[in-house]
Amino acid sequence: MTKASTTQPPSRRRHDREIIALAVPAFGALVAEPLFVIVDSAIIGHLGTPQLAGLGVAAALLTTAVSIFVFLAYATTAAVARRVGAGDLASAIRQGMDGIWLALLIGAVVVAATLPLAPWLVDVFGASDTAAPYAVTYLRISSLGIPAMLVVLAATGVLRGLQDTRTPLYVAIGGFAANGALNALLVYGAGLGIAGSAWGTVIAQVGMAVAYLIVVVRGARRHDASLRPDLAGIRASAQAGAPLLVRTLSLRAVLMIATAVAARLGDTDIAAHQIILSLWSLAAFALDAIAIAGQAIIGRYLGAGDAKGAREACRRMIQWGVASGVVLGLLIVLARPLFIPLFTDDSSVRDTLLPALLVVALSQPVAGVVFVLDGVLMGAGDGRYLAWAMILTLAVFAPVALLIPGLGGGLTALWWAMALMMAVRLLTLWLRMRSGRWIVTGATR
Repeated sequence: MTKASTTQPPSRRRHDREIIALAVPAFGALVAEPLFVIVDSAIIGHLGTPQLAGLGVAAALLTTAVSIFVFLAYATTAAVARRVGAGDLASAIRQGMDGIWLALLIGAVVVAATLPLAPWLVDVFGASDTAAPYAVTYLRISSLGIPAMLVVLAATGVLRGLQDTRTPLYVAIGGFAANGALNALLVYGAGLGIAGSAWGTVIAQVGMAVAYLIVVVRGARRHDASLRPDLAGIRASAQAGAPLLVRTLSLRAVLMIATAVAARLGDTDIAAHQIILSLWSLAAFALDAIAIAGQAIIGRYLGAGDAKGAREACRRMIQWGVASGVVLGLLIVLARPLFIPLFTDDSSVRDTLLPALLVVALSQPVAGVVFVLDGVLMGAGDGRYLAWAMILTLAVFAPVALLIPGLGGGLTALWWAMALMMAVRLLTLWLRMRSGRWIVTGATR
């Protein structure tokens, strides 16, 4: 042990251990989940270009549908963590079951809407005549796995609230491995083509949901918590999640506007934008892992009535966010000669990409603090403020971004607008953190 580490305050070392213990497995689970689509793409890509194009359209629709309901994880984490802090594990698991039942209800509605609307949705997303049949087939079959994926989100929230991020990592790894094996078996072995890939993914998703439910049910039996649906509890979960749904939709709108503006700038710009957005999303996984730790830790402290501990943990996580952002920014700059050739050989795309990529690198420390504070306020159950803050951010970003093509700006200008978006988020979240109004102690907010 170094001299610097021995002189750290005990509370700081404790917070560091908690953050690392929760954030590292959370990062692994976050990275494992997108690999589902990558595996599907690799396997279907050998069937032909129309099949791969169809997967691209269907996967975009499915990813959007699931990401919209990520509040099932966030709201459940906060609610369960508060009850854990209060020492009421039975109530914590009961709260988690309400979130799981809500996930099943939402999933059923989404499936009922997707099955008949699949051809229309595929057409809206601009699938070609050759790709559309494959997209419809994949979308209809894969939509059957949406209830399972939403259960996975809610159950992940339960375990995070219980301060367990290792189990979600193991389940994600198992699901990824099963998905790859099933896809290869059904697509090539059984000769089912793109339908086999969809069925393989659905089976893997159901398996993941079952694994989570086994863990949660065991916990419920251990602490004598009811597993039956409770309408009042389900309604409360929906009310707690509604503001986070608004926040997520506003954030999705920002990303959609950015992509639409990049498309108006030309093929070179949209190609470069997609590369940068992929890297930006990868960096976001790392920062989001700290935010997830923040949700669980802050909720537990507030549930235990420890306002001082919550403030100290918040300050330490902000330091982690800044440090992580600096490291990610440096990695983006230093590793660019290695990863850019993996995406494109087009010199014009590279020339367009580089200055915008430097903007992304410079904004990573800001992003680090934004993600952390987002997680802190989610853990505190401050969803209503997060919703209004994100609506304000969208209102600032949208006109600035939409003016860029008309004013002759390029991709770098667009990513400066994205940096402005993050700065506005930082301001709104920092003001809330400084106000202390998010600190509401007790088992419920």
